[in-house]
Amino acid sequence: MQKYFYYLCLIALLFSSCEQKKTDDNAVKYIVVDGPDLITPDGEKLLIRGTNLGNWLNPEGYMFTFQKTNSVGRIHQALCEMVGPDFVNEFWKSYKDNYITKEDILFLKKTGCNTIRLPFHYKLFTDEDYMGLTAAQDGFGRVDTLVSWCKEAGLYLILDMHDAPGGQTGDNIDDSYGYPWLLESEASQKLFIDIWTKIADYYKNEPVILGYELCNEPIAPYFENVEELNAKLEPLYKRTVEAIRTVDSNHIILLGAAQWNSNFKSLTPDASWDNNLMYTCHRYGGEASAEAIQSFIDFRNQSNRPMYMGEIGHNTNEWMAAFVQAMETNNIGWTFWPYKKMKGSSFVSIREPENWKLVVDFVEAPRATYKEIREARPDQATARQILLDYLEKCKFKNCEVSTEYIQALGLKP
Repeated sequence: MQKYFYYLCLIALLFSSCEQKKTDDNAVKYIVVDGPDLITPDGEKLLIRGTNLGNWLNPEGYMFTFQKTNSVGRIHQALCEMVGPDFVNEFWKSYKDNYITKEDILFLKKTGCNTIRLPFHYKLFTDEDYMGLTAAQDGFGRVDTLVSWCKEAGLYLILDMHDAPGGQTGDNIDDSYGYPWLLESEASQKLFIDIWTKIADYYKNEPVILGYELCNEPIAPYFENVEELNAKLEPLYKRTVEAIRTVDSNHIILLGAAQWNSNFKSLTPDASWDNNLMYTCHRYGGEASAEAIQSFIDFRNQSNRPMYMGEIGHNTNEWMAAFVQAMETNNIGWTFWPYKKMKGSSFVSIREPENWKLVVDFVEAPRATYKEIREARPDQATARQILLDYLEKCKFKNCEVSTEYIQALGLKP
């Protein structure tokens, strides 16, 4: 009997040791929040420095030099009207293959970046029609590939749902129907939570992923009921965090404020409902000084959680250099927007294909009627060749490195 009891105690001790080792292993695999700081698995402080892979899995019109045709849904519609849906579907598939490759990621590591933010459309994780596929979307496949490149390069990855079900912003930012329906639609909220839970369950053991940014720039300031909408944001965040934590206790969750990630009065600084949260702010324009982001610094201090500038940029090199200094002096990491686009103001610039103006003229032309579409449509062979040329131009090997831009960020071109 004593021998049997001894064996039971030994088994219990071994089980306890294994469980403790498992807990310890998890504790050192992932970036974690420690007060206002991010701590790496080896115990070092991490200050995020990097960029956004904007326009890849969430195309935006201005990065193609379009103005009115400014969201991915409108771009897709215009291109289908110009050259037909079958050609456009194949275009999008090749676009996803060419726009960001391992070469891009290895280049970013060489500049001194340590983190990449990936904006993505929720449709990549559904069976809705999106970027060349009408079912069985390739979101996990695309992110898996990026994860493998980031592992090879030694970069962390933030997953950012840039376009949420129903729309979280109510502008071209979220490819929506002009209103943040997500904040009012229970069906959209359910889909939002379900997608994040599915993503978190899939990547729960992936240490390359720094965290999950629930939604980008929620609630534009244009709406009369903006305060009512703002009041609904944090409750949705809490529901989503609670759902994610049922499958993933390892990863940080990032919360952005209302009105372009700038109005932190829409959130409460006491986020005691989860111990692995951080906040993300955005800033374009204004003074390149700490005073210009004092409200972000104050909220960071009140919440005692990390604050990170998820988007900033589109300014002079002098302005960007000064703002990098202001952010880093105040313990705010950053990912400049964007990595790649036409017309520069990015890490690398895509050279304009020959006759690109024909594409721009069509997508910006009046197309409210079928007659207007017919009258604006360019020669098919020419238009298709221009789009094929773009697919070559957007490859890293054919882009122009923006040396002075990269140096302005304190990085190495």
